Amino acid sequence: MTSTCGTLNCPCKEQSLEKAFSYDTPPEGEVAFDLGPKTTYKRQYDSCSICGHYFSRHNMDLSSLYEASYIDATYGSEDGLRKTFERIIALPPHKSDNTGRVAWVNEMARSYLAKTTQMHEPSLLDIGSGLGVFPHAMAKIGWDVLALDPDPRSKGHLEKVAKVNAVTGDFLTIDSSKLGTYDLVTLNKVLEHVPNPFAMLERVKEILNPNGILYVELPDIAAACDPLGKKREEFFVDHIHVFSPSSAIRLGERAGFTLIKIERIIEPSSKYTMRILFRIK
Repeated sequence: MTSTCGTLNCPCKEQSLEKAFSYDTPPEGEVAFDLGPKTTYKRQYDSCSICGHYFSRHNMDLSSLYEASYIDATYGSEDGLRKTFERIIALPPHKSDNTGRVAWVNEMARSYLAKTTQMHEPSLLDIGSGLGVFPHAMAKIGWDVLALDPDPRSKGHLEKVAKVNAVTGDFLTIDSSKLGTYDLVTLNKVLEHVPNPFAMLERVKEILNPNGILYVELPDIAAACDPLGKKREEFFVDHIHVFSPSSAIRLGERAGFTLIKIERIIEPSSKYTMRILFRIK
């Protein structure tokens, strides 16, 4: 079985991998992406015996996953996008992953920035905004927000429904002059979908203010120890990577960042999640 070309730019060059999970059919609850009529669903995860990271391995073509097919398969339509947004922001705080996320990021980021940055309305670039529940909530509590997503329909949704400024583009290729620089850059459940997270973190340094910080939220490999194990959402087909604390911190350090804080939680939705703050070295 060949690789999806997922890499962390590890010094060991992924020579310490062991087979972890394999799949011949989609696990229950996985989004039914259109993989083409001749595609055989077969994949596996290999785990690194050094850092505990899980890499997805398969021959399926997922290249168009985050174009039209992702919104179509996940939300059905732009109206489905809006209804899902409205449902999530209406959740009571004790049932909302986003409420806890916003509170944690806002408190930690403002506390750090107050020590390093002249006080002003703090700026935020949210990469891979999707539904927009996070940038929407951050804008409501005083952040100057720009949302970035590769799907043009998301831009319309973000501006009309989530009420935040938005731009369409691939973060790795978009003209940086369209983005500017920011006090806080956020990658909320993004890096697990990216073949080369190292390249994305490298680019973040170009748009982060000198004393700015990076927030990364990731599925936590602790999900592998849950009774549901490989059937959990953390291991669905669109996740090229599943991170351990060690692999996430080492990746950040290789890309030129220093850890500020890491927290491991189980969210109200039952997702195993890591919240991480980095600063540039």
